[in-house]
Amino acid sequence: MAGRATRGAGASARPATGRLRLTRRGRVVLVLLVAVVAFLGARVGAAVAGGPAEPVEVRVHVVAAGETLWSHAQRLAAPGEDVRDVVADIVELNGLSSSGLAEGQRLLLPVGG
Repeated sequence: MAGRATRGAGASARPATGRLRLTRRGRVVLVLLVAVVAFLGARVGAAVAGGPAEPVEVRVHVVAAGETLWSHAQRLAAPGEDVRDVVADIVELNGLSSSGLAEGQRLLLPVGG
């Protein structure tokens, strides 16, 4: 029996055809891999699109009683500029979750140029 070749229990009697056959598990792995790559690509694209904007010169203002974001935005808005856009810029600049201000709160305001 020394010269006789033996086959393992899982060996196939068919010769290899050279064509790759994708199993169900392989298809699942491939789909998951494509999904992960697409997700990461979208995240990187969003990070690039929402990347750091041009630096804005700011000053720190301590909020007094009765002051509102709207009053600051009206004062800072350029002629013809929508005050709502300026309010949105101030909210974003300060990372505010609401438009309410508290007396003594430090507020970053863009320096008009």
